[in-house]
Amino acid sequence: MKFLTKFRRHSVARPALLILALVVIGLGYAGVNPQRSSAETEMTQQIEEGKALFDLTCSSCHGLGAEGTSQGPTLIGVGAASVDFQMGTGRMPAARAEAQLPARQVNYSQEQIDAVAAFVASLGPGPETPKESEYTPEGLSEEEIARGGNLFRANCSACHGIVGGGGAMPNGEYAPSLVDTSSKHIYEAMRTGPQQMPTFSKEVMPDESVREIIGYLDAAHEQPNYGGLTMGEAGPVSEGFWVFVIGIGGLAIVATWIAKKGARAR
Repeated sequence: MKFLTKFRRHSVARPALLILALVVIGLGYAGVNPQRSSAETEMTQQIEEGKALFDLTCSSCHGLGAEGTSQGPTLIGVGAASVDFQMGTGRMPAARAEAQLPARQVNYSQEQIDAVAAFVASLGPGPETPKESEYTPEGLSEEEIARGGNLFRANCSACHGIVGGGGAMPNGEYAPSLVDTSSKHIYEAMRTGPQQMPTFSKEVMPDESVREIIGYLDAAHEQPNYGGLTMGEAGPVSEGFWVFVIGIGGLAIVATWIAKKGARAR
């Protein structure tokens, strides 16, 4: 007790007690603070890599914080699925301003695209990159594929054509062909609504319905073209119209020419 009383009156007592208290607090915090898992560490590293690539290739139009500029919209809240669709189809980064960005050759690896998607997703909640089970049409029955055809005709065919061949729209825009579009990108387009396309949330269009639509498109595109040229796969109405105009119209012209020639001969 005499030692403690003597030490308490010593000039170094207060600094020593302060250091001891900080050590105790630090050890206690380290004991209760959970360690980062390897998955969290990898995610942090992926976000950092995505931020570096975003600053290099995307920030000139979308801003350093993806807040948007006069050259490009904000990306806060668009989600990882939007980034995967835009970069995975080569639409982004855009080479120049156009009425509508077409699909181009992809210049980035999937790892780089995933990194940028992870960075954008960290800025705000949005549609996530889908799992394969959410968009793959494997295992669908004929009834489910037929139901997908009904859903596609009711919600998509007005722009994309009866079997997804694409179609023209106002102001120089168009609905792109879905013939060569992957199932994953069709799913992401429905969830994110790129450009003039409407957004179909999971409440409006459940994953099972999206799989049925994709299954219908796959089945339709696998069918052989028994009738020859597809004329853009715009559907039987427009194809029948051109058959009538060219076929019947051509026959009418030939018949008229024959009739005039016969009249001259007489």
